[in-house]
Amino acid sequence: MPEIILHHFDASPFAEKIRLIFGLKDLSWASVDAELIMPKPKLTALTGGYRKTPVMQIGADIYCDSRLIAVELERRFPEPTIFPEESRGLSLALSSWSDHDLHIASSGSAIGVNIHQFPESLMRDRKAYFGDFMNVEGLEPEIPHLTTQLRAHVHLIEQQLTDGRSFLLGSEPGLIDFHAYVEVWTALAHIPFAKALFEPFKHLPAWIARIQKIGRGQRIEITSEDAHAIARQASPKVLREVDRTDALGLADGDEIIVTPDDYGRVPVSGRLVTLTVHEVAIEREDEVVGTVAVHFPRIGFRISKTD
Repeated sequence: MPEIILHHFDASPFAEKIRLIFGLKDLSWASVDAELIMPKPKLTALTGGYRKTPVMQIGADIYCDSRLIAVELERRFPEPTIFPEESRGLSLALSSWSDHDLHIASSGSAIGVNIHQFPESLMRDRKAYFGDFMNVEGLEPEIPHLTTQLRAHVHLIEQQLTDGRSFLLGSEPGLIDFHAYVEVWTALAHIPFAKALFEPFKHLPAWIARIQKIGRGQRIEITSEDAHAIARQASPKVLREVDRTDALGLADGDEIIVTPDDYGRVPVSGRLVTLTVHEVAIEREDEVVGTVAVHFPRIGFRISKTD
C-alpha cells in the first residue's frame, strides 16, 4: 500500500495539480473517491469538518489545501523539484493568481455554461459552498465577461512561451506550470468553445502536450474505510513548534479554530500543535479515525482561539 493517500475527485483542478506533482516525482499513491456534496462524513471524519478537496493523508497526518500539500510533497520527495530556477517563493505566490482570478474565469465559465445540467442538490450545495466568492446563480449572464477574462489570463501563459521555451520558467516543468495548466485543462474539458477561444495562441498546444506527458504517478484505488483504518492504526508525526513571536499570541495546546477565508468556510477545531509562518496544525480525536493531526497553510486561513 502506498503511504500517500489522496482524497479527491477526478474533475477537480486542484486535485489535478497534485496528481501532476505525483507524476513529476514518479510517486505511487492511493486514491479515495471523495464525496461531492455535503455532508461528507467519510472525509470530515479525517478533517474535522474541512470540506474542500484534495486532502492528502499520510498515516494519521491530514494535509488540507493544495498549496500545503505541494509543499509537503516537496519536503518529503525533493527530487525532481517542483520549484525549478529557484522559484519557490514565486511559485507559491502565484497560487493566489491561479486559485482566485484564473479559477473564477475558468471554473466560473464552466459552471455558467453547464448550469442547467446540474442536479438541484448540487446547485444548493455549490451555492452554499462558494458563498460570496462566486455567485453561482448569477454566472450564466456573466459568461461573456468571464470569457474575456479567461482569454486574457491564458494569453499571459502564451506570452511567457513566445521565446520557444518548453515550460513557463525554462526547460523544466514546475508548480507554476501546474497552476496555469489545471485551469486551461478545466476549460477545455467543460467549456465547448474553449478550443476555439485558445486557437490564436500558437505556443499553448505544445506546452499542454508536454504537461500531459508528465503523467500522474502510479495510482491504486482504495476505499474511505481503508483510509480510516490506516489513520486509526497510526499516530500523528507532527512537529510540535509554536512561534512565540506570532501576532496571535497562541501557545502549544491551546484550543483553536481554523477556517478557510475564501469559500467552503467550515471551521475546524482542535488543540494547537504547530504554528509557523507557513503552517498551522491541530490535533483532534474522532470516533472513526482516532487521533489525527490536521495541517493547513497559513495563507488563506483564519485562526482564532476557542472561547
